[in-house]
Amino acid sequence: MFSKTKLSKKIRVAVVQTGSIAFDLELCLVKLEKLTKAAVENGAKLILFPEAFLSAYPRGSSFGAGADKYSTEEGEGRERYRKYWDSSIDIPGPAIDRLSAIAKEHNVFLVVGVIERELGTLYCCAVHFDDKGEFLGKHRKLVPTFNERMVWGRGDGSTIPVYDTPIGKIGTVICYENYMPLLRMTMYQKGIQIYCAPTACGTEQWNATARHVALEGRCFVLSCNQFTVRSDYPENWFDPSFESVLGSRAEGNADYIVSRGGSSIVNPLGQYLAGPVFDREEILYADLDLDDCIRGKMDVDVVGHYSRPDVFTLHVNSEPTRNIVHSNSQSEKPVKTSSLEEQVDTLGENLKKNVHICCNCKYPK
Repeated sequence: MFSKTKLSKKIRVAVVQTGSIAFDLELCLVKLEKLTKAAVENGAKLILFPEAFLSAYPRGSSFGAGADKYSTEEGEGRERYRKYWDSSIDIPGPAIDRLSAIAKEHNVFLVVGVIERELGTLYCCAVHFDDKGEFLGKHRKLVPTFNERMVWGRGDGSTIPVYDTPIGKIGTVICYENYMPLLRMTMYQKGIQIYCAPTACGTEQWNATARHVALEGRCFVLSCNQFTVRSDYPENWFDPSFESVLGSRAEGNADYIVSRGGSSIVNPLGQYLAGPVFDREEILYADLDLDDCIRGKMDVDVVGHYSRPDVFTLHVNSEPTRNIVHSNSQSEKPVKTSSLEEQVDTLGENLKKNVHICCNCKYPK
């Protein structure tokens, strides 16, 4: 996949704290390209965009859950879901081709939070591209969090990759997946160095999580949240209860903050290299020395000398799961089992041949 170029141990990365133009895929792509260009002009070789940047994080809407019209065809929640589905992307598809072209034109690695659609289901994903524009693959969020479960499906073990690239080993764990210890261990075992953590959480507790993951895995953590305001979403999108709570905090400002950000870049010893940044749009930069990952593991390597495989063992199912499997293969047809009558007949034939059968073995008399 990659040329035999010597691994670059020092790399500048960028974390883009910005908001989607909610449910407008084309405008989101235009914004992404503009910000990619700006980050590259400042020397970035890898750029991370937030969770669900294409085309929106579904903040502030219950999609009619619990409302009187929820179960009817004309329910408002159903129409909101249709609009969300319309602005989501196919993988592969035109949006992936567009992102590939952007990565290639600007000679940069891209990691982008997207909403993928497959059949009638939406999935929260991160998509990865190298600096030649090749689509490396995706990670589907394993477990949507809280209200996300109303509109997002679950991923499986087939999309939890770590990509071995000329700029380091790159992987992504999305938002509250970072509270799944076994998933983190899986990423560490794959040797992750640049741990991308796009998120929708901007709390102080989240920043503690980013620092803990970096310290635990002795890797660089890029934490990237959206900074969004009211006008980034369509009129009448938010539920009245959500509108009233946030609006009351805005002190008369109709364009109040919806997502504060809090993005950061953390080194393998849990120290901030950039951020956290709150309450504004900003591109964060940091220069990473990948040798810091090795330096950090002198005292702790949780999948090496600081592990006990004789006590704890993790088994990961990395196969894709399917609800329906079609097969015409002869080898996959059900094995025919013998009836009791057929077994008795077989035993009789064996006795006629003067053969004694014991413990599934055959011994001639």
